[in-house]
Amino acid sequence: MMVSTPRTPEDPSGATNLEDFSKAMLNILEDFSEEKGRLEAVQRAVINILEDSSEEKDRLEDVQRATINILEDFASEKSRLEDTQRAMLNLLDDFSEEREKTEAINRELREAFESLRLAKEAADAANRELEAFAYSVSHDLRAPLRSIAGFSHLLMEDYFDKLDEDGRDSLDRIFAATGKMGGLIDDLLNLSRLTRAEMTRTQVNISRMVRKIAEAKKKSQPERDVEFVIQDHLSVEGDGQLLNVALENLVENAWKFTGKSISAQIEFGTVNEDGKLIYFIKDNGIGFDMEYAGKLFQPFQRVHAMNEFPGTGIGLATVKRIIERHGGRVWIEAEAGKGTTVYFTL
Repeated sequence: MMVSTPRTPEDPSGATNLEDFSKAMLNILEDFSEEKGRLEAVQRAVINILEDSSEEKDRLEDVQRATINILEDFASEKSRLEDTQRAMLNLLDDFSEEREKTEAINRELREAFESLRLAKEAADAANRELEAFAYSVSHDLRAPLRSIAGFSHLLMEDYFDKLDEDGRDSLDRIFAATGKMGGLIDDLLNLSRLTRAEMTRTQVNISRMVRKIAEAKKKSQPERDVEFVIQDHLSVEGDGQLLNVALENLVENAWKFTGKSISAQIEFGTVNEDGKLIYFIKDNGIGFDMEYAGKLFQPFQRVHAMNEFPGTGIGLATVKRIIERHGGRVWIEAEAGKGTTVYFTL
């Protein structure tokens, strides 16, 4: 900026020019004012820039903090993901082991089922052969047995007075033996028929059935004082004829083995075990040692002597066949001198 030097009053070259001096001063002041305005504008611009810079710095710090938080969250999430991955790998390992165990168990089960199937087929075949054999033998035995009984009868009629005491005793023994053999053959045939017979399922009131059997036993031996306790309204779906045979055998055994009891009691009822209805026939008769319980359901097996308690030993085997044909099972509990309980399901 160019500034003119004013002349003083003592300047000999001209008169005092106050106006020029004033104008010059005004120009200077105006220029200064403009420069000051520009400086203030620059100052304001700088302040604005600084303020913007400060705000930007704050924003950058916020962004930095947010980024750090994101990175920290990411690190935590990564750690959780790694933990999850490890857990998943462990689960997969466990699953693989469990699958191998399951496959091994399944193989064992398939092998066991196959063994059971083969065993069942073999048992069924053996039972069919045994039934056919029993039926055949029973028929084949009848002819010679009739001959023995017939000739023994002739000896009794025609030569009884010619026999001494030993001969007569022997003849009595022959009669007794043929009678016993006849009973065994009849029971064997009945067992064979029960196994082969077609089943007709209907609703059967077994309480009423047991009551009729009990009444028949009382009529057959009215001199005996036996108390029957029979649970009412017990009905099942099954073959009425077969169930009647099974219950007759069970009541017959209870009747027979309470023969020496002073206050004999025979009870028919049920118990509930784990939601399953179990039927029983219980007596307070002679009982037996449970050591021998396993063989009682086999044909012709006995615990008591024939001369003490007569019978062929086929009754419980018959019961077992009938109960199994109804999809149930049968077992026995007893104590010597205290009685016997036969349980069965249907």
